[in-house]
Amino acid sequence: MVKILVDATPIRDKPSGIGIYTINLIQALSSLQKQENLAIEIYYQPSFKKWLKGDFSLPEILTEFLPCQTLPLPVTLTNFLGKYAPFLLNNYFDQYLDNPNIIHGTDHFVYPYKKALKIMTIHDLSFIKYPEYAPKIVKNNYKNRIENCLKWTDLIITFSESTKQDINQIFNFPETKIFITPQASRYENLKINLSTTTNYNLNHPYLLFVSTFEPRKNIINIIKAFNHLKQTKKIDHNLILIGQKGWQYQPIFEAINNSQFRDNIYHLGYLSDQEVALFYQNAEVFIYPSYYEGFGLPVLEAMSLGAPVITSNISSLPEVAGDAAILINPHNYQELADAILQVIKNSELRNNLIEKGKNRAKLFSWENTAKHTINTYKYLLN
Repeated sequence: MVKILVDATPIRDKPSGIGIYTINLIQALSSLQKQENLAIEIYYQPSFKKWLKGDFSLPEILTEFLPCQTLPLPVTLTNFLGKYAPFLLNNYFDQYLDNPNIIHGTDHFVYPYKKALKIMTIHDLSFIKYPEYAPKIVKNNYKNRIENCLKWTDLIITFSESTKQDINQIFNFPETKIFITPQASRYENLKINLSTTTNYNLNHPYLLFVSTFEPRKNIINIIKAFNHLKQTKKIDHNLILIGQKGWQYQPIFEAINNSQFRDNIYHLGYLSDQEVALFYQNAEVFIYPSYYEGFGLPVLEAMSLGAPVITSNISSLPEVAGDAAILINPHNYQELADAILQVIKNSELRNNLIEKGKNRAKLFSWENTAKHTINTYKYLLN
């Protein structure tokens, strides 16, 4: 039986983004392992802060999972040793890995275990293509990490043709060794709790955005479009912004505070999956004018839960949305405002987008993601 070791390090007790991908991939791989004659196991590395405290405990979400190997040092140090002192890794830390056939790193890193084939998942290259949207330390660390890992990586997984081309052009990694495995909605396997409640009045119409607060997500242009519509078209809607504070979030809150309609703008922070689903289901329109995405999961989530979608016409987002969303130039807030007005004023258009979105979302599933991923394993082993 083929043993596959999957990196569960990105998973946290409150997973988002890369963590959501990793946990759903592992679950889907686990359910397929018997019929595919695979043994799926996971490994975990502590964060640098936890490592300094000597805390090697697993996130609670992983304790109910597959066999898990804990590597007693963080990715930061593993990458450093892999570059400058690989013999230390080979002579000591390799003992924890129990001879897998393939190691699959899920977050721009894969452990340099000499006895196994190695796959690295690259989610996006925004920190290289648009360095102004990421802290310098993130850009340098991630770029260094990827370049280092490419010395021993046999195959790359990514989520869109757009990102595949970015990887090929920036790192000169062969296209034939870059495989696309589209993601799926976190709500695909989650039973929606109809009794979920919120303090917000969902009966009042609102525009919705869901993601981390950072410059790349283009939230300031959302606020500009909202201000324009409130002022010139007197729309009755509120603006709901759901997401954790990320890098350089301060200008976003300045834009909110400077808006004459700030009483109609709500930042709700991190919410449970059930609460976010409630907001998706009741939104007049979901807005996601990001400047760059490796895939764009919020678009798929919104479509799967019946929210009409407006998103950007660049990077991977058209690949996810297909013809089921209105695509706009994210640099033009006026174009965004016009699209919003179309959706909220034209019920036929809105219903058409909802129907198309639901059908589009059905094309994506974590089982399909896992099957595509297993195909990459088989490709390497043949």
